[in-house]
Amino acid sequence: MVTPMRPLFAALAAFFTLLAPPALAQDTARAATKAQPATSAPATAVVRPALWKVSRGKTVIWLFGTVHALPAGVPWLSGKVAAALDHSDTLVTEIIEKDPAQMRAILAKTAMLPAGQNLRDGLAPKGRAAFEKAMAANGLPAAAFDQFRPWYAAVALSTLPLLKSGYDPANGADAVLTARAKEMGKRHEALETPEYQLGLFNQLPVRAQKRYLYEVAVDADSIPGDLAKMITQWKAGHAKELARLMNEDESDPALLKLLLINRNRNWARWIQARLRRPGTVMIAVGAGHLAGKGSVQDQLRKLGIKVTRVQ
Repeated sequence: MVTPMRPLFAALAAFFTLLAPPALAQDTARAATKAQPATSAPATAVVRPALWKVSRGKTVIWLFGTVHALPAGVPWLSGKVAAALDHSDTLVTEIIEKDPAQMRAILAKTAMLPAGQNLRDGLAPKGRAAFEKAMAANGLPAAAFDQFRPWYAAVALSTLPLLKSGYDPANGADAVLTARAKEMGKRHEALETPEYQLGLFNQLPVRAQKRYLYEVAVDADSIPGDLAKMITQWKAGHAKELARLMNEDESDPALLKLLLINRNRNWARWIQARLRRPGTVMIAVGAGHLAGKGSVQDQLRKLGIKVTRVQ
């Protein structure tokens, strides 16, 4: 089955953070992760993820594609990527995490159903059966996400197999770069807010949300393997192949436009404006945004801005 799962691998910056408030989901996922050995990269693996450069006058902007959750021991922060961060005044990521109380408030406002509504009661019999089967397979009670909108249940359900397979957001490139930049005393800015990222899904028709939930429930077991293939291409710096894996079979153009294309266009305009001020900036966003048709690089070229691949 072709699912709209691939774009979400490029749009998970807020989701790993915002999955924390449902304690049941978090505790179950963490317990499952501890029960299984985490996957780690071989010590001899050569990791050279792609890096691009945009410059004008006294302004340099590095573009780096991240993976939001990685297994332990992937030695990606080295060479030109590490040098780009070292020489930057500012790190720019998709979002900046807020404190837990604020995140719970955001979640309640954007991801929860109105009072009196129930997720499973709104699903067709076939969809409900598939969803409950997938929940049981992940060790979760069927009612765990009853208060949430279908899109959130889909994102949560797609993330749990990744956590169980040893993919940890603490090892993700975004988290590592953020921690390193903080240690080095660098400025940290964000392109978006958690509220904005979550709010995007509320723009999807309920029918599309339910379809997405059904497809994730049916294909949840394949998600870790799909991500592993993408990470292999990311580590090798194969941006075109990464784009193919993420977007080639996408069956929902509206979802692609919502999660990738429109945001890439906004970010390109942000870069265009930032080029008017001197300084060195490293922008780190999901790798899917920097690969394929409609990528940030494509949007920059439309604005007449040259992008150079440096790794």
